[in-house]
Amino acid sequence: MGGVLCVPAGVMADRLGKAQIAGFCMAASALAAFGTAITFGGHPALSISFVLLWGAFVIPDSAQFSALVADAAPPERAGSLMTFQTALGFLLTAFTVQIALLAADYMGWSATLAVLGIGPLLGVEAMRRLSMLSQPGA
Repeated sequence: MGGVLCVPAGVMADRLGKAQIAGFCMAASALAAFGTAITFGGHPALSISFVLLWGAFVIPDSAQFSALVADAAPPERAGSLMTFQTALGFLLTAFTVQIALLAADYMGWSATLAVLGIGPLLGVEAMRRLSMLSQPGA
C-alpha cells in the first residue's frame, strides 16, 4: 500500500516542502496506528481499513527523508549520508518488528499497536522543527 502514495507525496513535496509532507505522512501513519489499536479485535473490516491506511502512509515519508538528506548534504557526501540514513531506517524497522512481537506477548496487540503510533508523532515534531529552520527569518 505504501507505494500507492509515494508518487503523489513526491509531487506534493515539490510544491509544499519535503519536511511538511513527511510530517503529514507520519501524522497520518500515527493516526492509523491508533485507529488500528482502537479497533483491534472489533469488526475486521474496520481494523483492516486502518491497517491499509497505515500501510499507505508509513512508506512515503522515507523518500522525503532521503530527499531532505540529499538537499542538506555537501555534494561530495550526499551518497554516503543517504546510504547511512537508509541503513538507519532499515535498522529501526527491523528492531521495531522484533520488539513489537515481544511487546504483543507482554501487553497485547492493541497496546502494542498504540505504542507504534508514538514514533511517528515524534517524527512529526522533528519535521515541524526542520520546516521552521528552512523558512526565511528562522
